[in-house]
Amino acid sequence: MLRVENISFAYDTQPVLKNVSFNIEKGQHIALIGASGCGKSTLLKIIYGLLQVQNGELFWDDEKLLGPLFHLVPGEEKMKYLSQGFELQPFRSVAENIGQYLSNFEPEQKRGRVNELLEIVEMIDFAHTKVENLSGGQKQRVALAKALAKRPEVLLLDEPFGNIDNFRRSSLRRNLYRYLKRNKITSITATHDKTDILSFTDQTIVIRQGEILTQKNTIDLYQNPTNYYVASLFGEVNEMALSLFTNSKKEGTVLIYPHEIKVDQNSDKKVRVKNAYFIGNDYLTEAVFENTIVFFNHNKALKAPEIVGITIAEEIFQKRTVF
Repeated sequence: MLRVENISFAYDTQPVLKNVSFNIEKGQHIALIGASGCGKSTLLKIIYGLLQVQNGELFWDDEKLLGPLFHLVPGEEKMKYLSQGFELQPFRSVAENIGQYLSNFEPEQKRGRVNELLEIVEMIDFAHTKVENLSGGQKQRVALAKALAKRPEVLLLDEPFGNIDNFRRSSLRRNLYRYLKRNKITSITATHDKTDILSFTDQTIVIRQGEILTQKNTIDLYQNPTNYYVASLFGEVNEMALSLFTNSKKEGTVLIYPHEIKVDQNSDKKVRVKNAYFIGNDYLTEAVFENTIVFFNHNKALKAPEIVGITIAEEIFQKRTVF
């Protein structure tokens, strides 16, 4: 288990993390999300042992993590941290970079391990290519393979797919998380991409301005976000008055995702269309409802200033927190 207990950290006098605490079980895959500058990358660096906390303690498997002041070489031996800087040797080949820290006493075993990792990151054809000749996305894949080479117990990922082309990103995610689950490797992924979060993580930790807002099962958090900030990290979201769409006597608002709002010309809830944005299977429609902007998905491009009716299933309101 990874235990983080009341840690705080500041750059000079600027607080970045404030009394952060959470636990992660072995083998879990955790998403770390929050607005830019909230402290996600700093937290990963602290866990790995690149930054020294001013207050608090960290433990892995009941062993206290002491930080860079107590180690000749910063970084915890049982962990690997994949930063956005790659940290590769440009004049060596892809295979040489991946196998850099593997033992040379068993060359066949080393070669097999490097080939296994090349397959995971889909770089077999580039094994003998010098890193300096790779694209940014290819370098990111090599850095990922290198981080996995010595079978870490904990893998810390900072925007791991940010430079990778969309067509490659999906298969790489599947390969990586399948490998992590098979080998029972704990992972924490700092990301802005909701696909990283929803498809592959067991729990999500939300940070806001250096503080932990919540740690919950990922699906539960998405289906019933704890506040507008949390919901907005998954994409567009609407804050709707409960009384407008239900017979409930409760006051307050609930958070509704665009795909949960349906066009229904028989509805007496009318909106005026402003814009429609093609998003693949649907169009994200921006409209005015009760003097506020509302977003909903529709299978056709509605034209401004068209007036359409909208409806929301009552069971959606029944399972959402009322604010």
